[in-house]
Amino acid sequence: MPRTPQAQPPDLASVLRTGPFHLALRAALAARGLALHRVQQHLAQRGVQVGVTSLSYWQQGRRRPERVESLRAVRALEEVLELPAHSLTRLLGPRTPAAAPPPVATRPYRDLITPADAVDGLLAELPGPRDTGVHTVAHIERIRIGPDRQLVRRDSQHAVRAHRDGIDRYLAIYQGDPGCDVASVRVRAEENCRPGRVRRDQSAHLVIAELLLDRRLRSGETHLLGYGFDDAPSAAPSTEYVRGFNSGTGQYVLQATFDPAALPVRCHRFAADAPGAAPREREELTLDGHHCVHLVATGLGPCLLGVSWDWD
Repeated sequence: MPRTPQAQPPDLASVLRTGPFHLALRAALAARGLALHRVQQHLAQRGVQVGVTSLSYWQQGRRRPERVESLRAVRALEEVLELPAHSLTRLLGPRTPAAAPPPVATRPYRDLITPADAVDGLLAELPGPRDTGVHTVAHIERIRIGPDRQLVRRDSQHAVRAHRDGIDRYLAIYQGDPGCDVASVRVRAEENCRPGRVRRDQSAHLVIAELLLDRRLRSGETHLLGYGFDDAPSAAPSTEYVRGFNSGTGQYVLQATFDPAALPVRCHRFAADAPGAAPREREELTLDGHHCVHLVATGLGPCLLGVSWDWD
């Protein structure tokens, strides 16, 4: 037999007509004199699992039941609290659509690396969108300068967020100093990724490595990956390290460590809008006791950011 709802106390009957949902739920709980853990037990007997914390947030108005399983729980609550069918669910109204994520500003890689034709050529050999569909949430990067004044190693801990569905790769780009043998540059895929295709251009000192993620990301999901490059000796000493950002970035940290046998006399951080452009920011950095300098940047848009140093 269908259940017959109990007559409602005047205050409860009124709030069930007018809402809002959280006040109606709170009044119904008070009218029935049920503690939240008891309500949870009654719901569990009906095959509905909901936490006491969620119930508490619903009655306080701190959260709103919107998912399919949450709406099922509200319908079961009407039974547990002996309320008319749909008396609580109708107060929820239509589901609030999720806010669309803000558009992510991007620039093509060719705007950040020179020569642009070399970048385009290597990307053309890697099928798939040139914008790999992720932007940086946080990136900690470390470079090491060896005793011969040459960059020998780069390491990255990189958290990214997908801005479209189906993302399963990241493109890591490395450009060595003039004279480096890119055929000898080693790519390391170390955490939460595995090596894919690698393309090299000797004349541009350029390496583009495809890092395959261990899962397919949906829009808004994040992923942490660790990777690096071991450089080969080049003909000339290193004098700078530049990171190009083709889309918005939450936080970026760069540390440069110098061998005690080869310490620079001056170091600077700088930011620029394009390769070869005059820096729009420049600030002197001081070596610490471990022969390191570092920079921290937040809220970056597409740009070039890096550290330069002088040997004499």
